[in-house]
Amino acid sequence: MSEQSTHHSITILRRWMPFLIWGREVNRQSLLADLLAGLSGAIVVLPQGVAYAMIAGLPPEFGLYTAIIVPIITGLFGSSRHMVSGPAAAISIVVLSVVSSIVPQGTDAYIPAVLTLTLLAGLFQFGFGLARMGTLVNFISHTVVIGFTAGAAMLIASSQFKQMLGLSVPAGMPFYADWSYMLTHLPFFNGYSLTIALTTIFSTLLIKKLSRKIPAMLFGMMMGSLVCWLLQGESHAVPMVGALSGQLPAFIFPDLSATTLSAIIPGALAIAILGLVEAVAIARAIAIQSGQRIDGNQEFIGQGLANVVGSFFSCFMSSGSFTRSGVNYDAGAKTPLAVMFAALMLVLVLLFAPQITAFLPLPAMAGAIMLIAWNLINIPHIRAILRSSKQETTILLVTFISTLIVALEFSIYLGVLLSLIFYLKRTSTPRIMEVAPKSIDAGTDLRSVQRFQLPECPQHKIIRIDGSVFFGAVDHIQKNMIRFSEQNQGQNHIIINCTGINFIDYAGAEMLIKEARNLQRKGFTLSFCALKNTVKDELEDLRLLEHLGEENFYATIDDALNNLVPRLNPDICQQCSQKVFKQCP
Repeated sequence: MSEQSTHHSITILRRWMPFLIWGREVNRQSLLADLLAGLSGAIVVLPQGVAYAMIAGLPPEFGLYTAIIVPIITGLFGSSRHMVSGPAAAISIVVLSVVSSIVPQGTDAYIPAVLTLTLLAGLFQFGFGLARMGTLVNFISHTVVIGFTAGAAMLIASSQFKQMLGLSVPAGMPFYADWSYMLTHLPFFNGYSLTIALTTIFSTLLIKKLSRKIPAMLFGMMMGSLVCWLLQGESHAVPMVGALSGQLPAFIFPDLSATTLSAIIPGALAIAILGLVEAVAIARAIAIQSGQRIDGNQEFIGQGLANVVGSFFSCFMSSGSFTRSGVNYDAGAKTPLAVMFAALMLVLVLLFAPQITAFLPLPAMAGAIMLIAWNLINIPHIRAILRSSKQETTILLVTFISTLIVALEFSIYLGVLLSLIFYLKRTSTPRIMEVAPKSIDAGTDLRSVQRFQLPECPQHKIIRIDGSVFFGAVDHIQKNMIRFSEQNQGQNHIIINCTGINFIDYAGAEMLIKEARNLQRKGFTLSFCALKNTVKDELEDLRLLEHLGEENFYATIDDALNNLVPRLNPDICQQCSQKVFKQCP
């Protein structure tokens, strides 16, 4: 094997197995730093994993299973050295929404269906990574994600409010029906449950203000548990989370029946894309601080592999966690070994301390989850969007409201569809304006006639198109060109300034050819200037440049005016009181 082919093989191996790169950098100092960061990560993920499993409608240990297996695989095959993957709040509520609409929560078929969703979503993610579709996440706008997570936060809060009040609410009801039921049964709330939940919330908020080093959520749950013990909550109908299984993740085969697969596929695609958006956004945010380069395609592969493998070992759908990733980076993690140390510590908790959640009251857990839901609502960004534009506000509100009244996966599709509609509407109506030189002294500096109140040549009209000339914009551009020709006052020479045109497709070129002929029949001339060479080459490849006439294309506006001004009617030029162009006689 030649040296070149050997180098190529090593490059491919490193691309597919990033641990071959960072593994060579491991030393005694990095191991110690990763061990300490792993300890911090395990303390943070312990309450979060239990909470997110409950949001997804699963036993608490499933959250820890997911926090053990998924980070190890993403650490080995992902591109980020600091991002921590695992259970996440918004993803968990989508899991519950998708699966509970197919299989009732709490039945024997629910867990296999969750694993099926995880498997299919992982396969989608892995496939996107193999197809090098890392740019796919760019099609989901930031506004859609903000609106969706705010709506998901409302649903999470709604699902836990009944636990805080100690009310028994029938499962499977929509958002508004849940609240209607709780309000009508409010007089029957359990004061002990509410006291425990409020203690957890206030303790968590207090410790956050006093010290950032103490894990606030864990402290809050401990205080809630202490109050429950002091009030003898169990004897007053306060439910407990219960002990963990005390076992390592068991092998469970997903439900691969045709009925389940066909019902879950739409939700799996939506949750796969949402998981990738979260993971890539978090990885990039951490990379800005660490200076690391992130490979979006490799991140897709890492997330996909983690969910595929995890689906066979009692893990539910996961993504990146901003909180745990931030803690991991701030704690001084050097390599992905930090998340593996955290996973090992969770294994020790499962095996030797499964009773850790036995004395944890459900209202305390509900209080912690309510805080998680509140943190999902990005109020500064929502305010900025509401002030920015009507279109972005519409996308935000439609996505937010749809999460509350329709299936969560379809609210994502609806938000993306609305974003694309507004984008297409914007690109299909490019700005077309009349321009003229701002002053002769500054050369041919073309500016908007209307904005700067500039004089125009009585024989020459210059228009600028700011946008691509493609099939979607053909009608808009054609109408404006007809309007310019009908409103002319002796301006029988039209120049299109093409500096803002990045693309002309076949339909756009045919429209220009047609309008050039129509203008010629009416006694007009049509010329083009400053067209990008790449666009001109594409027209030549389509054999359309010759129909427009190569002689009608000029490199700059000055070249165009140098050739066209001498052809103007000299009598009109002599009567003109304005010297619009420096080429004017």
